[in-house]
Amino acid sequence: MALHIEDYALISDCHSAALVGRDGSIDWLCLPRYDSASMFGALLGSEEQGRWLLAPADPAATCTRSYLGESFVLSTVWTTTTGTVEVVDFMPHGDGRADVVRTVRGLTGHVELIQDLRLRFGYGATVPWVRQLRHEHSPGLIAVAGPDAVVLRGPALHASDHRHEARFTVTAAETVTIQLTWYPSHLPLPQALNIPQVYSETLAWWAGWADSCTHDGPFRAAVVRSLLVLRALTHETTGGIVAAATTSLPELIGGTRNWDYRYVWLRDASLTLEVLLSHGYEAEAESWRGWLLRAIAGDPNDLQIMYGLAGERYLPERELTSLPGHRGSGPVRVGNGAVSQFQSDAVGGVMIALHEARGAGVEETEFSWPLQLSLMTYLEANWHRPDQGIWEVRGPAREFTHSRVMVWAAFDRAVRGVTEYGLPGPVDRWRRIRDEVRSDIEERGYNAARGCYTQYFGGEEVDASLLVLSQVGFCEATDARMLGTVRAIEADLLRDGLVLRYTTHPALDGLDAGEHPFLACSFWLVEQYAASGRVDDAQALMTRLVGLSNDVGLLSEEYDVTTGHHAGNTPQALTHLALVRAADAIVVAEDRRAGSGRAAATAVSGGRAVDEQHDDRPENGDHPGAQVEERPHVDPEDQAGQPAAQQRADHT
Repeated sequence: MALHIEDYALISDCHSAALVGRDGSIDWLCLPRYDSASMFGALLGSEEQGRWLLAPADPAATCTRSYLGESFVLSTVWTTTTGTVEVVDFMPHGDGRADVVRTVRGLTGHVELIQDLRLRFGYGATVPWVRQLRHEHSPGLIAVAGPDAVVLRGPALHASDHRHEARFTVTAAETVTIQLTWYPSHLPLPQALNIPQVYSETLAWWAGWADSCTHDGPFRAAVVRSLLVLRALTHETTGGIVAAATTSLPELIGGTRNWDYRYVWLRDASLTLEVLLSHGYEAEAESWRGWLLRAIAGDPNDLQIMYGLAGERYLPERELTSLPGHRGSGPVRVGNGAVSQFQSDAVGGVMIALHEARGAGVEETEFSWPLQLSLMTYLEANWHRPDQGIWEVRGPAREFTHSRVMVWAAFDRAVRGVTEYGLPGPVDRWRRIRDEVRSDIEERGYNAARGCYTQYFGGEEVDASLLVLSQVGFCEATDARMLGTVRAIEADLLRDGLVLRYTTHPALDGLDAGEHPFLACSFWLVEQYAASGRVDDAQALMTRLVGLSNDVGLLSEEYDVTTGHHAGNTPQALTHLALVRAADAIVVAEDRRAGSGRAAATAVSGGRAVDEQHDDRPENGDHPGAQVEERPHVDPEDQAGQPAAQQRADHT
């Protein structure tokens, strides 16, 4: 049986990733891409679905793990009764190959180690043909199955019942290195790596990337690790950002909410872009925008909410019989049926992210703004439609309040593209639609009896996505309606102090009821607390949430407050980017409370500075209970005849 989800550490080369268990076993590896079929799939079954164990033979051995500096080079120090060894696992960065390197270094005494290799290509379905590696100085194996091949170089392995095993002893100051390389089976055998060189280069690359982080606050270590996770989940060649490194890790053990997250959601990738931009990573922003423009190019009516790593559109969902599921939780799914859903909030996320990119100095290309114009034309024709919402419910489409707020945000950023940056567009029509959407939300998405916004129009329940309203600028965090919504969320959705997404029941999402608190939503609540002046509450909840990270700083999708185990796919991009936003919000709130003046001019929502009363949003104070001071609207192009590009000092 697989370990618990929190017992795994990630290593990555920014093309794919492996999960290394606390027991020394690589139980999940898909090469050459995150979304390739697994060759080690024990995470979703047992060792019979493929694994690569490298650990002391002593069953009483204990270990401690850490990443070397700010990298994804994993160090595991094993202590036995006879000595200690360090195992360093990493995937070399930047060599254009698909390699995993495992190095054992003797520290004290002597330690016998066991290597157990069980290759199972095609999601555990295929046992490869294996032969000895010849014509090289070191022993090794070559394994082939259809299009896939790997070469393993290291200590001699002995075959036994469709697995290969080696036992060897390492003494103090002795080093043993094992390298596994995937390659297309029709191509020649790749050369062995220069391990010292690629090790140094990989460490230096990760350290250099992390060194660019601009965050400075009490949770800096967690922020840097989270940014590193976002980078590790970004495909270096295409720029696509996967939602997680895994598929089908259950949101509830024994339940059926098991989904494939190894694809690029417009929503999650847009939020990741915003976070990276706000911390100085403009190059990654340009790469992602390039991916986005390629992926959604064409007829806007064909817009999808998610794509493959290179912008692939065909992602049919199917259930696998070759993998029984994590700790017996089936089915295991590949592909994702949500690809065909209509989710109107996706355009809003894209428009916000591209607006932030403009503010960070990422210039429009000859077709980037025209493509945004096409998205707005599509949204004009479709924004009235009910949708499946941010949580991708598989029940009936509804008019979800969060979706409509993101529609409002899309038109708001389109208007601001014209008024702040001088871009061409039907600004008057967009303003009218934006105001119509706002009126619709205030009339039908707000429940006066409860004093809160609701999950969907005409309903009484709340969901955690309503915490996003203040983040995207629809209302202030201190707005009376927003505060009422927070109270309702606290009353309805807190479980042991952490936030559920919504109240699950088949009539809403078409699935069996029951799941655990969603970690990103809890970080959203931290952000809301900080922005509304509840700084102590924000710090307390943030401290608890960061403490839920595993021993190497990773967080999954959900957390089981009863057992203390992680749940859902891991590591989860949405969780880690929400952590960064929450940490940024706390820094601003602490500065404001201390009276430093650094935050007096702006309210920061999740790491990006947003003008509290930006010029083109006079309607912020239109609804009852608003606590926003109004000021006259002046379009930038009307100010002394100056171009809009010179009139955006108040905006980022």
